[in-house]
Amino acid sequence: MKRRSLPVAAALAATAALLLTACGSSDDSSKANDEIAGADTGSEQESATPAARPSDTAQHPKVTLPKDVTNVFEGWKTGDATTDAVLADTSRRVDALTYAITQAEPDEPALGFYYKGDALLGAADWVQEFVKAKKSMTGETRYFKPTVDVYADGKATLTYCSFEGKAFVKDRKTGKAEKTPVTDDSYLLYSTRMEKNEKGVWQAAVLNSERGNGTCAP
Repeated sequence: MKRRSLPVAAALAATAALLLTACGSSDDSSKANDEIAGADTGSEQESATPAARPSDTAQHPKVTLPKDVTNVFEGWKTGDATTDAVLADTSRRVDALTYAITQAEPDEPALGFYYKGDALLGAADWVQEFVKAKKSMTGETRYFKPTVDVYADGKATLTYCSFEGKAFVKDRKTGKAEKTPVTDDSYLLYSTRMEKNEKGVWQAAVLNSERGNGTCAP
């Protein structure tokens, strides 16, 4: 898993876009402090609350984000049970990574619940970059245009977009947000390979991201 945005030093100097959502891999060589994710369009948004997620046998870890941090999942429910299970665990995974960042906890147990293998190592590394830089995050991230392909039993691919124009890196000591302007790089395309484990949880095995992809940018 190698996803990033910009190196920390560059982010601190230019406060460029920070990729906060689900840790993954991309061709970008970046570390923790750019701008984070948020919502932008006037379209109707739906928040992925536990009540809106399909139930299953696994006891999912409880994650409560700080009041100044919000993840919005738009179009994250299709009516198909398997597809919705993939999307539900993905939204939980995003929340788990966000929570780990805000708590400065690379070893947050929820990460191991939703990530596996190299993707898990990358997620912990991503959180550690925030810890080293003494940064957290604030604001709202929007996730939209999810497309799921369940190509085999317990295996699926998922692509989705995020908008980071209304979320920002925050200094952990002062609480000050490092606001940056919205650009095409505020939009990201994610490509994920998901695998269902023995507990019935859809975990991220491979995760890639690309900034400024025309699929997501207006």
